[in-house]
Amino acid sequence: MIGLPMSVPAPGLPARVRIHEVGARDGLQNEKTAVPTEVKAEFVRRLAASGLTTIEATSFVHPKWVPQLADAEQLFPLLADVDAALPVLVPNERGLDRALALGATRIAVFGSATETFASRNLNRTVAESLAMFEPVVARARQGGAHVRGYLSMCFGDPWEGAVPVHQVVSVAKALLDLGCDELSLGDTIGVATPGHVRALLSALNEAGVPTDRIGVHFHDTYGQALSNTLAALQHGVTTVDASAGGLGGCPYAKSATGNLATEDLVWMLDGLGIETGVDLAALTATSVWMAEQLGRPSPSRTVRALSHKE
Repeated sequence: MIGLPMSVPAPGLPARVRIHEVGARDGLQNEKTAVPTEVKAEFVRRLAASGLTTIEATSFVHPKWVPQLADAEQLFPLLADVDAALPVLVPNERGLDRALALGATRIAVFGSATETFASRNLNRTVAESLAMFEPVVARARQGGAHVRGYLSMCFGDPWEGAVPVHQVVSVAKALLDLGCDELSLGDTIGVATPGHVRALLSALNEAGVPTDRIGVHFHDTYGQALSNTLAALQHGVTTVDASAGGLGGCPYAKSATGNLATEDLVWMLDGLGIETGVDLAALTATSVWMAEQLGRPSPSRTVRALSHKE
């Protein structure tokens, strides 16, 4: 629609936001039927063509745990010509070896703020998982790779309920102390609210974690993802995770629904006059195309609105 959304900047917000696109990894890992490798590669290419500069490509995890991403070795070489940073998730040293062998230069590890999720997702305690990540992060850094630390269950856990802020801060600091370059705070089951977001970010700052090393990763289970994102932006966060078309959830947390849709995020940021470098029309077309590949409509409200034909 011509001239919409109208750009009306609000005070106290960043001039630019970097979108960390997770649709090709976090979005597709939950699919029940296998998505062909070439379709995944085309998805990443189209995402990059829309202006996204950071696109999480895949995960080098054992196929038993995430069968949808079992083709990581086949997929990653197909993306050699993609003009974007292509982070990959690695669960341990074996995953790191596989990623580095293919030339990956951006690595992510995936930790938990709660013991129950650590046990169910990593089959380890929180302390044991950090010990497992230590050589992964060290070796990745030694090889010149950028390392992101994901921290899940930052705002609530389906088994433990409310997660104390100080508990999240403790694990977050431990991940950064291992050598992670940035930290992504995950609202894995979508229960965060804006005040909670501000409280956690403030507590991290008070513990010595600078805002410029923090990204946010919200799920829209209760319709709060955009309001939580705005709260984070008001605090100074400039890295926001999102998934094209609103794809994804978490295979180990059944109450988790889709990620914040990248199109919904871009619509809001465009309206606030915040630069992203993303062409919303091209991104929407990409999500419509991907929805056709998956055989169902996109859950993104913005995709539905912009692709609606009278």
